[in-house]
Amino acid sequence: MNAASELIEVRQACLQFARITAPYYNLVDEQHYEQALELMESLMEDAEDSDDELLNPVISMLAEAIRKYEDEDPAFEDFNRAVESASGAGVVQLLMDQHGLGMKDLPEIGSKSMVSRVLSGQRDLSKKHILALSERFGVAPGIFL
Repeated sequence: MNAASELIEVRQACLQFARITAPYYNLVDEQHYEQALELMESLMEDAEDSDDELLNPVISMLAEAIRKYEDEDPAFEDFNRAVESASGAGVVQLLMDQHGLGMKDLPEIGSKSMVSRVLSGQRDLSKKHILALSERFGVAPGIFL
């Protein structure tokens, strides 16, 4: 195969990829948003943890589309505003409300009284708390800072 025919084949593959993935890199509705989340999770499970993983660009594309959808969709407006203006305790309270959790339901922070102290501002979240909460709720650790 010569270079010109190889470029034609690559171009055709790119066009086919673009047609198939278009609904997932420009999310316009909740159905495609949910599917993009599911697809990204699946690809992340399949991907090797290395810089040269072939799936990384596709995962990055999906992550950016999901971020953009969450930033622009009115359904996420309250959450985004709350996270932007909230302290770590405010974010914990927001997540508790969203998930219907009480103070006894956060072993990542500790006892019911420890959760109460964090929520009242008497205690700050520790690095250990932040990492555990981030993992549990699938959110970036930075939202607690």
